[in-house]
Amino acid sequence: MLISPLALYGFAQDHLKTFSGGRLETDTLAAFNLMQKAAKKEGIHLDTCSTFRDFNAQQAIWDNKAQGLRPILDSNNQTVEINDKSDNEIIDLILRWSALPGTSRHHWGTDLDVFDSRAIKQCQLQLIDSEYHEHGPCYALYQWLQKYASHYGFYFPYQIGLSGVSPEPWHLSYYPLSAKLLKQFDPDQLAHLLAQSHIQLKHALLPRLGPLVNEYVLRVAPCP
Repeated sequence: MLISPLALYGFAQDHLKTFSGGRLETDTLAAFNLMQKAAKKEGIHLDTCSTFRDFNAQQAIWDNKAQGLRPILDSNNQTVEINDKSDNEIIDLILRWSALPGTSRHHWGTDLDVFDSRAIKQCQLQLIDSEYHEHGPCYALYQWLQKYASHYGFYFPYQIGLSGVSPEPWHLSYYPLSAKLLKQFDPDQLAHLLAQSHIQLKHALLPRLGPLVNEYVLRVAPCP
C-alpha cells in the first residue's frame, strides 16, 4: 500500500509534509518545489491555493452546496438556482466541480490547485476558466504548465472530453503516485464510509454510487 487505506479516503495525514502553501505528500512536495523554482526563472510565480483536504473539509463543501449555502456553478461558471431541482439533479450539478467526500484527489496529497501569485492575489482568485485562458491573469502560467509540468511528474487530470469532472486548468496531479492510488480506490469502502456519515443527499447518493464513481472518480485524463 502506497499510503494507508484510511488516507486514500481522507481520514489520515501521516503521508503528508507541511510547507508554506499547505500540505502535500512528500515526493509530490519535492517535485513541486523543483517545478516552482523553474517557473520562477521564467517570471512565473507558481503558488498553491489548495493542497491536502481531508474528508470532513470536503464534506463541508458538499453539504454547503447541497443546502444552498454555497454557490453551485454550471459548466459555464454561472450560478445555478437549486430550489426547483431534484436531489439527483443537485448531485449531478455539484459533481461538475466538487468531489464527494472520500473521493477527492486532494485527500491523497498528490493533487493541488495552483495560480500565479504575481499576476493575481489569492483573495481575488475565483478558480474559473477565464482566469487561465487568453487574457486571464494565470494564462501565462497555464501555458507554461502545459509545456513543462510533465517534466516534473505533474499533469491535468480534468480535461475536456476526458474526465467526468469539468476541465480544471488549475488542478495538477503528481501522476507517478496518483495513478497508482487511483487503481487502489475501492467503491465498496467508499460506500461504507458514506453510509456511516451524515452527508447531505445520502439517500439519493448511495443507490447511484457505482456509476458516479465510474464517471467522476475513475474517468480522468490519461497520464502523459
